[in-house]
Amino acid sequence: MTLPPAAQHLTGFGPYLRRHGFLVATDQLIDFLRGIACLGPDSIEDVRRAAIALLAIRREREEEFNALFDAYFLGSGLARQDADRSDDDEIEAYEPTGMQAEAIEVEDDRPTGERAAADERLTQRHLSESDHDRVLAAFARQAPLRLPRRKSYRHIPARQGSKIDLRRTLQLVVRSGGEAIRLVRQRRKMRQRRILLLIDVSGSMKEQTGHFMEFAHALTAAASQVEVFTLGTRLTRITVALRNRNRSQALQDVGEQVADIDGGTRIGEALQVFLAVPRYLGFARGALIVVLSDGLERGDPGHMVESIRRLSALAWRVSWLSPLAAGDGFRPETAGLRAASKHLDVLGAGDGLDAVAKHFLEVARMA
Repeated sequence: MTLPPAAQHLTGFGPYLRRHGFLVATDQLIDFLRGIACLGPDSIEDVRRAAIALLAIRREREEEFNALFDAYFLGSGLARQDADRSDDDEIEAYEPTGMQAEAIEVEDDRPTGERAAADERLTQRHLSESDHDRVLAAFARQAPLRLPRRKSYRHIPARQGSKIDLRRTLQLVVRSGGEAIRLVRQRRKMRQRRILLLIDVSGSMKEQTGHFMEFAHALTAAASQVEVFTLGTRLTRITVALRNRNRSQALQDVGEQVADIDGGTRIGEALQVFLAVPRYLGFARGALIVVLSDGLERGDPGHMVESIRRLSALAWRVSWLSPLAAGDGFRPETAGLRAASKHLDVLGAGDGLDAVAKHFLEVARMA
């Protein structure tokens, strides 16, 4: 179906902004188009105000945004042509629904890891089951009781509760004819903390990818609130696929959805896309965030460091588990991971499923 010219011009505004450094997610652009349809704007200024509000333009960048807006909507049309040009170096956020968000890759000639793949390679790989059933079964048994928990806003009756349940106490007073029998106490209910798992699927992680996916499936089954994404040459949300109880089928679905397995490494840009999607930010807020990666970044390490800093400000704790680390004395060799380590709560071993499972089961006691 061919869109009307006006609609085509509006849909091209998102890619135009991305090309000029604004991380506009696809769901934000959809909300913007819906807002325009609902408002029935009387002037171009209504469109401008809707864009600032719905595309989440930061106040310090409004002047830059206004200049781009004027060039695109009020200019000679050259901006439109520029927005229509394709860019093969953009990072995408992919979900099975087909919705995508892009971020511009910043080229950097400085190598940050010899094993990091230099070229983007989109492929599919069958993720087979392994012989780690014993570790996964033990994790599944212990996880419900040992995964980190937090206090809920709801209260439940408790003999040693720190707060008096005034309503139930007064009900007892009424039932006893005005004579108080006892004070009913309550405490805040405990619930499992949200978990965000980020798995590096680049070529340098090829030996661990399948095992980490098996663990992600076990974690998704054991945790009440968990989100799983893959990082490579694009960001892919695989939570829905991992909810399939059949592990073989879940791994097969993940293998079909993650098109950049064994490809390049652009962790920083992929994390920037994550941070640009408001819905994804909700997954990170107050969560335990665990990154499974060797930290061999191809792009500008500054993007990765800044993204980790922002995630650290949102999360309860941020852990980075590297398969290159085999003990507590691990010291990162890549520039990006060295700089990002100051924003991490834990930089530890991820050299096997045993180490990863142990971290998840013990992280509550580390806090």
